[in-house]
Amino acid sequence: MKAKNLSFTSAAEVVPPHAWFGVSAVFHYLGPSFAVLLFPAVGVLGVAWMRIATAALMFAAWTKPWRIFAHASARERILLLALGLCLAVMNTSFYLALDRLPMSLVAAIEFVGTIGVAAYGLRTRRNLLALLLAIAGVFVLIDLRWSSDPLGLFWAFLNGAMFVGYLLLGHRIAEGGASGGVDRLGAAMTAALLFIMPIGFMQAMRAIADPMLLLAGIGVGVCSSVIPYVCDQLAMSRLPRASFALLLALLPATATVIAALVLAQIPSTRDILGVLLVMVGVALHRPSPPPLKEIAETTL
Repeated sequence: MKAKNLSFTSAAEVVPPHAWFGVSAVFHYLGPSFAVLLFPAVGVLGVAWMRIATAALMFAAWTKPWRIFAHASARERILLLALGLCLAVMNTSFYLALDRLPMSLVAAIEFVGTIGVAAYGLRTRRNLLALLLAIAGVFVLIDLRWSSDPLGLFWAFLNGAMFVGYLLLGHRIAEGGASGGVDRLGAAMTAALLFIMPIGFMQAMRAIADPMLLLAGIGVGVCSSVIPYVCDQLAMSRLPRASFALLLALLPATATVIAALVLAQIPSTRDILGVLLVMVGVALHRPSPPPLKEIAETTL
């Protein structure tokens, strides 16, 4: 008997979607924590440029984005360009916020915008309780000290707004399955590079003459944009949008732990309480059952 060919999609479905999300959550902040260490040598905008450029080039070799754009409809091209612009603004504002604020705070603000997305899809009291606990944990993490840096907050909230856009647009491109979602993600990342090309290019050139800095910048791109965004697509293609949005509440907790390990930003008792509330909220959440109408349509 001939063995069936193992496609990218079927291989991805062997692993539970929550596991893909867990990998994404770790690398979502592991990469940026390394980026913070590069800021003094390369510059904030230079590191952001290297992150997007690395991801765009790697995705280009893998997904051949020019073919995606060539065969896409006008509506699909607009979607890809919108996601590309969202990625460019999100990554840049994220690094500008990290340059001024603790990572756990930036991560908490990043989650605030997704609360509405999670609430929109709630259908059970259990999930409502899960959301309320996650919100409480995030606000405990935010604390009142954040009011001392309005510019840092501006970049953090802009990043949070773009993160909502990434969540919504990312789920749109994931609707065709894991493989198609990753291909379209590669096209969007190419668009992001075009948008950010004039921003940070001169700063990034500082790393060209130093092989160690160049390798470090490439590592940031792989850890920050390639691994987590691919894992997001693998999770998004199999999780309801509301469930994925609530799982994002793990990001402040992940950021707090990684910031302590890599950047020596040691969490306070208040921070730990916030992390625990977030984790309890995520643990309580269960994907809501589809409406009876949807069940009937799928059985016909």
